[in-house]
Amino acid sequence: MSQRAGRWRVERLAGTAAEIHAREVAPGAGSAVWVVEASEPALVLGSTQPASTVDQAGAERAGIAVVRRRSGGGAVLVDPAALVWVDVFVPAGDPLWRADVGRAPLWLGEVWAQVCRRFGVAAAVHTAALAPDPLARTVCFAGRAPGEVISGSAKVVGIAQRRTRAWARFQCAALLAWEPESLLELLAPLAPGDRARVRAAGRGLAVGGPEVVAAFLDAIAAR
Repeated sequence: MSQRAGRWRVERLAGTAAEIHAREVAPGAGSAVWVVEASEPALVLGSTQPASTVDQAGAERAGIAVVRRRSGGGAVLVDPAALVWVDVFVPAGDPLWRADVGRAPLWLGEVWAQVCRRFGVAAAVHTAALAPDPLARTVCFAGRAPGEVISGSAKVVGIAQRRTRAWARFQCAALLAWEPESLLELLAPLAPGDRARVRAAGRGLAVGGPEVVAAFLDAIAAR
């Protein structure tokens, strides 16, 4: 199903995480937003993340599929009850296109920060360079990348970026609730200090997914 949010073509997609990540962008698709409803939970690894960071037996026991996206960063536990998944596509030549990968997602972070504030969550956009952190290569929300949204010391919205000459794809995960124990159960054992950092890494918006999606579409329609 498709609709419009200002100049953005909005598609609502449903499927497994593997199906959505494998879906290709249609040539000439223009400025677009995919609102994704995952049909089942999945642990999504970054493109270069070692498989050894996952407790494969634990994932099998939990019935959680382990899949890989084509963008970088660490693992995200995709649970439709706990996060909102939105992909945003910006074609080359668009007013929002930036060749600098560090600046390219900053505008999108501001859109998400506006959404957070609408629900009473103080939010700031990480505008500095990618913060080097070994734990972030295992857990997405333990790191800080340009455009991501932070509340205090916790991440609320993670953004992974994939680019070609024709478009930039920003894969966004906005937390409704942070459930670190569910994530830790799927990972290879971490040191106690790292486990504590993962527990403190995220913060949820504590509102429903449909409300967050509606607020995001309202905010991006102005861009």
